Amino acid sequence: MRQISGNKLLVKALKEEGVDTIFGYPGACTIDISDELYKQDEIRVILPRHEQALVHEADAYARTTGKVGVCLVTSGPGATNLVTGLATANYDSVPLVCFTGQVARHLIGNDAFQEVDIVGITRSITKYGVTVRDRADLGRIIKEAFYIARTGKPGPVLIDLPKDVMAELGSAEYPKEVNIRGYKPNTNVHIGQLKRALKMLHKAKRPLFLAGGGVNIARANAVFTEVVEKTNVPVVTTVMGRGAISTDHPLYIGNLGMHGAYAANMAVSECDLLFSIGTRFNDRITGKLHAFAPKATIVHIDIDTASISRNIHVDIPIVADAKAVIEKMNEYVEPCGSEKWLGKIEGWKKEHPLDMKKHGAMGPKDIIDAINRQFEEAIIVTDVGQHQMFAAQYTEITEKKKIIMSGGLGTMGYGFPGAIGAKLGNPDTPVIAISGDGGMQMNIQEFATAVLEELPLVLCVLNNTYLGMVRQWQKLFYGKRYGMTNLRSGALFRRTNGEEMPEYTPDFVKLAESYGAKGIRVTKPEEIEPAFEEAKKNTKVPTLIEFIIDPEEMVYPMIKPGGTLEEMILDC
Repeated sequence: MRQISGNKLLVKALKEEGVDTIFGYPGACTIDISDELYKQDEIRVILPRHEQALVHEADAYARTTGKVGVCLVTSGPGATNLVTGLATANYDSVPLVCFTGQVARHLIGNDAFQEVDIVGITRSITKYGVTVRDRADLGRIIKEAFYIARTGKPGPVLIDLPKDVMAELGSAEYPKEVNIRGYKPNTNVHIGQLKRALKMLHKAKRPLFLAGGGVNIARANAVFTEVVEKTNVPVVTTVMGRGAISTDHPLYIGNLGMHGAYAANMAVSECDLLFSIGTRFNDRITGKLHAFAPKATIVHIDIDTASISRNIHVDIPIVADAKAVIEKMNEYVEPCGSEKWLGKIEGWKKEHPLDMKKHGAMGPKDIIDAINRQFEEAIIVTDVGQHQMFAAQYTEITEKKKIIMSGGLGTMGYGFPGAIGAKLGNPDTPVIAISGDGGMQMNIQEFATAVLEELPLVLCVLNNTYLGMVRQWQKLFYGKRYGMTNLRSGALFRRTNGEEMPEYTPDFVKLAESYGAKGIRVTKPEEIEPAFEEAKKNTKVPTLIEFIIDPEEMVYPMIKPGGTLEEMILDC
């Protein structure tokens, strides 16, 4: 039987798994894998400028294509630079397979150069991690990794590859099937439990659907919309669930939680049945736990058994894939919504509509409204901070528009590389990144990647010269003591005691141009639409649009720390 090296088998395995793109950064322990990838042309190799950006790019590629994202990095610092991205993917249930180089087996545990126990380091933030100790196991482990990453609750898998194992000759066979004892993802829907839940739904006077990120992950948006329309039951979403139903649908109320719409939070507080699908009930949506949905019977559908009743006690649990359950629901549901209940919700919307007061001439909502008008089809990728919440509140998400972000971990620096990964996976779809001036600088080196790959991204930087979300907390709860949030502070700022504000650094427009990208600065509302029109003309390079906004722009509503959903700060 023909024998090949582990390096060759890895490349063969990637092809067998249908991988067309790999995000990689080389090093001593993976140079032989790089050499094998160089010899073929079926798999596109993307070379980012930092491993953290690399894993975010693979993550967004996976979120927007439905494929497994694939990473390759070297040992030691290459591997540890993946940690934040692995945690990001783990929290948001993103399927990744990450290959890390490792020193030869006889050096493991001897503090060798660029040696770390990456499997141990990432055990709590990966779905599965393993070091390949035997060349004979390599094919099976790779096959299992892809299966584990994409089935059940998706997540990141890490495979650590010792250099000597990969150099060994062994079988060229790659397994066709997977059989993992102890890992059998549930694919069935408990019909008895579902019928019980639907009976409660039909009896309820104030029913409410809560759609989480699981609906989007399962790509169940269309069938969920059918169920909503058949039942006439209103919908709230988590931030990650936004887009489960079109945001312009008459039965959609808005996001709930810390920065949720007034009507959405009130609806959860007053409903008598909360039919929740694909959410973890984390602290960002619940507020004070004992006061969450106090009048409601709670149905909870989730693919992860561990999520059921972990944070919120539920009355009817159903462990299953969101799409499988919703498709079954679609067979049984009947009209059950109440016009009186819908009227009550409409009253809340009118009482406190989701809107923004302007502090300067141009506000964040002006920018997002322009994005809504300018792009009929788009993938919107946000970074983390105030701008993320503005986008979550005001972006129109429809069948042709989707939004992705780091929701569970809240990872600053995700937006720009996320946009790169999304564009590489969806070359014919406009991709827009929305970042703050702080988050944009965390992976700004990826301009090189975007320019060299000829990616016509539209990069919106909302520059308020502060780390805005932390500043908002400082303004509301810390007596306006803006410690460590002023991005202009430094030696010059301290010498002048704040009387003479230094020039902002960097000059984003010049920085973009230095990389070969385009840069536009917008300071007035009438410049917003022309800036987007100009960006659309750049079909081979990214365009950064820097929007100068007032630091006093705040995200409202906001739940008070330790408060309930009804205790909202609406403005100040």
